Amino acid sequence: MKSSSILAVILSGVVQLAGPSTRADETCSSPYLARIEGQEEFVYVWTLGVEGLGDGSDKLVVVDVKPGSSRYGKVIYHYSVGGRNEAHHGGFTDDRRQLWLSGLETSKIFIFDVHSQPAKPVCVKTIENFAKVTGGAAGPHGVYALPGRVLVPCLSNAKDKGGRTALVEYSNDGDYIATHWLPTKETAGVAGAEFADGYGYDARVLPRKNVMLTSSFTGLDNYMRDFEGLVKDAGAMRQFGGSMVLWDFHTRKPKKVFSVPGAPLEIRWAWGEKHNYAFTATALASKLWLCHEDQSGEWQAKEIATIGGEGGVLPVDMSLSADDKTLFVDSFGDGTCRVFDVSNPRQPKLIYKKQIGRQLNMVSQSWDGKRLYFSSSLLARWDKGGDDNEQFVKAYGWDGEELTPKFALDFTALKLGRPHHMLFGSTKLGK
Repeated sequence: MKSSSILAVILSGVVQLAGPSTRADETCSSPYLARIEGQEEFVYVWTLGVEGLGDGSDKLVVVDVKPGSSRYGKVIYHYSVGGRNEAHHGGFTDDRRQLWLSGLETSKIFIFDVHSQPAKPVCVKTIENFAKVTGGAAGPHGVYALPGRVLVPCLSNAKDKGGRTALVEYSNDGDYIATHWLPTKETAGVAGAEFADGYGYDARVLPRKNVMLTSSFTGLDNYMRDFEGLVKDAGAMRQFGGSMVLWDFHTRKPKKVFSVPGAPLEIRWAWGEKHNYAFTATALASKLWLCHEDQSGEWQAKEIATIGGEGGVLPVDMSLSADDKTLFVDSFGDGTCRVFDVSNPRQPKLIYKKQIGRQLNMVSQSWDGKRLYFSSSLLARWDKGGDDNEQFVKAYGWDGEELTPKFALDFTALKLGRPHHMLFGSTKLGK
């Protein structure tokens, strides 16, 4: 492992011991990630290109969020990668020198240097042979920092473009390391294999328990299809994941499969030293689930709440506060952020809700819990049409009781495209 990666791991541990007051990083990130010291200065927005709008290309957009800045709440820079790749999620390397951004349609990964000039990141490398070198994995969903390497959970495969998929590892230098296929019903030695479907989406690690969780969505043939036509196709609607997998993190071997019907998406591990649980939400069933270690040391998955009353609101992203007490859940269908008190993780209570826009996707929360950033785009062919096709990045303050607007950016008016994933940047890292 490079010395910079070792240093990043040490820094991460030191900052965690120091407590939440020492950092203001995004809460839902890898525990191996070097942390920002103080408040975030930039929001990096991975943005889908729109034909006929600006240059039409996917791009990394930088928003200034430094308090007191004359450019606060303004776009100060953007970098186009050329073409439209279905820009989706991304993540930093453990030393935070690079930001890896993925394309769900082309399976390209764009690697940006965010260390040399944090306000003006530049793409320094593009991985264009992902499916070939990984043995057929496709649709890289995001990037998750591990010591000296990154983990790339995928959504599809190059053979049939369905939901059968894998986890892929690369070095921080962009060299391929390994592919780990998601378990299916035929996978031997896995508890609950009867629930395995081979589908993937998110991947998150709880290092002190040596466990990793993965969730499941759908394949390229579905997520690149027009949403209105998709929901009318009964056969296609059956091709969505309904499982979560618990892995031995060190060996990268699946241990247990849980039945979690309705496409469980984002995974959010609790941060507390004795909080051995994670939350997820099912997009199609609008349910909140808890994956937890029981008193006998066995891991279980349990439905704990319905999101949006009768459901059907398509919950797509969520953010857990650093004190594990508050969960923000975004729903695309009604454009609403719901806030749950999860002090008792088995009995969440809805304490607040606010409509952010006509459609809503991602939420990024600062570590101190005082700021939240929201974006609008889900997938190019799933976003709403007409007047409902709002494309924005919005910032809000949170005082524990309500969300207060701070700024809003109209990405259509700015001719930038459809804003999706948001990550924080700074000129300073923790010491």
